[in-house]
Amino acid sequence: MAHGRDIILAVTASIAAYKAPELVRALQAEGMGVNVVMTRDSGRFVAPLTLEILSGQRVLSDTFDAPLAHVEMAQEADALLVAPATLNTISKFAAGIADNLVTTLFTTFRGAVLVAPAMNWRMYEGPIFRDKLQYLKDKGVIEVPPEVGELACGEQGTGRMASIPTIIHALRKALTAQDLNGLRVVVTGGATRQFIDPVRFITNRSSGKMGFALARAASLRGADVTLVSGPTNLTPLKTVKFIPVETAQEMETAVIDTTRGADVLVMSAAVSDFRPVDVAATKLERSNGLSLNLVKTDDILSRLSADKDRPFIVGFAAETGSRIDRAREKLRKKGIDMIVFNDITVDGAGFDTDTNIVTIITSQDEHPLSKMSKEDVSHVIFNKVLQKLGRPALYEF
Repeated sequence: MAHGRDIILAVTASIAAYKAPELVRALQAEGMGVNVVMTRDSGRFVAPLTLEILSGQRVLSDTFDAPLAHVEMAQEADALLVAPATLNTISKFAAGIADNLVTTLFTTFRGAVLVAPAMNWRMYEGPIFRDKLQYLKDKGVIEVPPEVGELACGEQGTGRMASIPTIIHALRKALTAQDLNGLRVVVTGGATRQFIDPVRFITNRSSGKMGFALARAASLRGADVTLVSGPTNLTPLKTVKFIPVETAQEMETAVIDTTRGADVLVMSAAVSDFRPVDVAATKLERSNGLSLNLVKTDDILSRLSADKDRPFIVGFAAETGSRIDRAREKLRKKGIDMIVFNDITVDGAGFDTDTNIVTIITSQDEHPLSKMSKEDVSHVIFNKVLQKLGRPALYEF
């Protein structure tokens, strides 16, 4: 967990330094304390005073501003984040050169070190630089890889500094116990759509927030994560394999394919229970009225639970009212390992919210939770999964 951790943000001389104020704010929003250090030339791109006001801490850019800062700051911080990280600074790290505050600080730091490169694609892909970067990664430095896109020079290529959410996720992961490491986890999320004609469909109110939170939590804790999701307005993490689907049939196919060899399946998607028998090839006329003949969609959970080599399966039961009995019956009838019940009529537990109120149910016990963020709910779910798998849960709230 990153909340309450102290981070050193090192800013080097890339045009991407203009994003540093936003990064400081994002780190603070995660509950982290931030101290900023800068290379001398990075001040040409972003004013030290701006970062000093935002961080609430003195910003240092010269080794002799505070002669022992490279030692004292290294002792107090949990992570050193270099963002943006230029070719020059990364190469100096690899060569052991300590000629400014940032490079000197690197030589004394013993916590997690992350670099977010930002440079022209020719620089990033140059063989000498790639060797230097790989050398650092072999020594334990974590790269937050740059993105492909339009660069400051107007060219297209790999060199744009990773997005702020991607950097934050990488930092949080570096500070989080990797107790799901080695596990393949499949998560489903969002709602499916069953088409009536090429324009209209029936669906439900699921926003996908619970599924995406589960995928983030599993990735944060070191799992190899695949997220299968119906249409949402959410952006999946780049560290998660993302498979978009639309219909219940597509969801079923994707889940069956991705769970081969998986260790855990968390089925939080709101899969349509019914589909139209017939789908019109052209848009239906409004003047004719509409009468739908619906049939049940396939029961994905029941099918998977019958497989001999199936993963550990977690289902969800969203009910209107305190019908926890229906969740218990679903757990038994579908033959799954765990089910998460929530009453969608309760404030803070319904659709499209950032919080949830759930009860985690297994055949042996029930664990009711108070209202908490969907990400925290996700971590509790994975703690219970690890317990059932006989592995220690190391995530701390």
